[in-house]
Amino acid sequence: MPINRRDFLSVAAGVLIARASMLAQHQMTPRERVDRALEGRGVDRTPFTFWHHFGLQNEPPDHFVKATLDFHAKFKTDLVKVMSDFPYPKPQSPWYELKVEANPFPAQIVALTAIGQSLGRQTHLVETIFNPWKVAENLSSPQAVIKLKEEQPQRLLDALEAIAKSEAAHARRAVSAGASGIFLAIANAQDGIISESDYAKFSEPFDKQILEAVHRAPLNTLHLHGDKVYLDRFYKGWAASTTNYSVQGTHVPISHARRQFSGVLMAGLDEVRFRSLSREEVQSQYASARSEAGKHFILAPGCSVPNDSTDNELWQVPRVLGA
Repeated sequence: MPINRRDFLSVAAGVLIARASMLAQHQMTPRERVDRALEGRGVDRTPFTFWHHFGLQNEPPDHFVKATLDFHAKFKTDLVKVMSDFPYPKPQSPWYELKVEANPFPAQIVALTAIGQSLGRQTHLVETIFNPWKVAENLSSPQAVIKLKEEQPQRLLDALEAIAKSEAAHARRAVSAGASGIFLAIANAQDGIISESDYAKFSEPFDKQILEAVHRAPLNTLHLHGDKVYLDRFYKGWAASTTNYSVQGTHVPISHARRQFSGVLMAGLDEVRFRSLSREEVQSQYASARSEAGKHFILAPGCSVPNDSTDNELWQVPRVLGA
């Protein structure tokens, strides 16, 4: 006997309610929430994360491991973004005469391995890598990098290539140690630092090289740092499933980014005003971001939250989400 439209709609509604009830009854693991965000499927609650620097680069790796695990366990984040404060090996002189390093961040690999073993299969972790341009700035200064670009551009290209090859090797080690991808921090792709054409020549090929080294990793993330980012360069053609940028800083709404990018948008929270946000403001930023991003979404700030954020300030996010 054929089913009529009224009965069909009634059955369909019942199925949807049953599925929603099942999701509500089954408390997902952090990894499951992030996996479903990657797939664009329903979740029991929106996955979220945030992070800040611990300033432990002069301490043994086990101190960094404990700080990372304690922080993310305390605030019930769904994605562990591992900070990267250990420095790149510095040559004696001049700074740009670099060789390719097979393991440029050995202390970080020790820490990543321990963090991955502790988290097991419950939670994804991503490894932070600052792009070669930023590493070059750290080895010298922003002014020195610009000067080398203008006076000896090939020397700068050679130095950036050595850094990129070293960081690609580190990315592969990180994934082998348990990372689900890398969080590639790009801070120079913006007006006021270098032109878009200079970014295309001196940085983009090396940034892509690092991501391509681990292109099969499911959670490669582009962190586009700054308020004047050349965002349109990053929506397509990158080996990254996820994009993180500052909505409030760039004044580019998530709805615009969503029209350009089909992957996971990891954004929404104001990292600059984070400490002064009321619960109502956190709720409003979350609701707006979730509505515009759709299901491929992880709630996060556009960069690290202030290092001196208090527990009460940090707790506002998981409380709003019901974590």
